[in-house]
Amino acid sequence: MDALGGQDKAVFVAGAGEIATSDPIAELIQTLGLTADEAAEPTAIVTADGLENAAQRLKSAGFMLMDVVAVDYGAYVEPRPERFSVLYNIYHPYDHRRLFLRVWLPDGQSLPSLYPIWKSANYLEREVYDLMGVVFDGHPDLRKILTPDDMEGHPLRKDFPIEETPTLFRDGRFLDPATFRAGMTGQNAGLSGWRGSLRKGGTGDIEPPVMPEGGPK
Repeated sequence: MDALGGQDKAVFVAGAGEIATSDPIAELIQTLGLTADEAAEPTAIVTADGLENAAQRLKSAGFMLMDVVAVDYGAYVEPRPERFSVLYNIYHPYDHRRLFLRVWLPDGQSLPSLYPIWKSANYLEREVYDLMGVVFDGHPDLRKILTPDDMEGHPLRKDFPIEETPTLFRDGRFLDPATFRAGMTGQNAGLSGWRGSLRKGGTGDIEPPVMPEGGPK
């Protein structure tokens, strides 16, 4: 069976006394005609023009779209091909193969929506659009999903105004980025009144969450 259809890892003799192991993900990337990226997880580089074709082939082979995220390398210390990277987490539910597709994008370039291929792309692409400003052409309902409709800017971009100017809303409200960020990172209670991912006030050591007596309420 070819790499798209799935196969078990096989051990074979590569040479005199030399043992090699086939890699299903490497074969999958090769079958798709893509280039492997240097990353902690198996990742392949795909162009914006080739994204739909790669996604359609993976969908036909039984793969699912699990997540879509974007990264802004605008302030990264090492050079990158473009400022933005959009990553697609692709997973096969039966043989548990996982592959990430990475698309490099300059600021202002759009991507084709994968909603016609995977319906799960609906909310996932809306989140990337909301937080990073990446536009997905052909999306049926591309609007914000996490931040208020009248908030200006995209809060996960490196140029989002932190400690410079507040984010204004049309009704006169404002979000002071420095105070909000201080609350979320645990520097102080800030506007959120909570600390870090566990949402506890104060500056002490983060304690593991404890199940309430008698179970969840």
